[in-house]
Amino acid sequence: MKTNRLSNNLTTALNEQMTKEAHASQIYLSYAAWADNNGFSGIANFLFRHAAEERNHMMKILEYILNRGAKATVTAIPAPATDPVSVNNCFEKVFEHEVDNTKSIYKVVKMALDEEDWATWNFLQWFVKEQIEEENLASILLDKIKIVGGEKANGDALYLLDKDLEKRSGEVSMAQDATTTNP
Repeated sequence: MKTNRLSNNLTTALNEQMTKEAHASQIYLSYAAWADNNGFSGIANFLFRHAAEERNHMMKILEYILNRGAKATVTAIPAPATDPVSVNNCFEKVFEHEVDNTKSIYKVVKMALDEEDWATWNFLQWFVKEQIEEENLASILLDKIKIVGGEKANGDALYLLDKDLEKRSGEVSMAQDATTTNP
């Protein structure tokens, strides 16, 4: 039997964030399936890898909750929103989701700060850093799409973007192997 070292409020917030990470994985999975169905195998591969990364984020939080002696609660996750209508729309949705997730993480960070739970505050700094990278990546991809025409991007430009994303590293590390210097 473990001794719980998380407040009820932080336990609830971390469990909610864990569910948000699972939901993010489903969103990326859904968008990857959409991209593949529309002939964008490189974009699909990129999104499938991000689905796995989001699942790893969920597992990282689950492991933390358990390691602190609290109860991890696995709940149903909402279904992903409707499919994107274009590559531009897909990455707009990805960016909006990442910004929303950042705000959610910041709320938990503030809660840890307010409660002076320095272990949880420190743990969450990895997620703060990760969200900077996630938002930046989504923003860069969205900018690339806008440069080639946004909603009006032609087949050649989308083909090149698809090939570019196919070449990106496919490495997704396991949650237990991730550190603040090697997310």
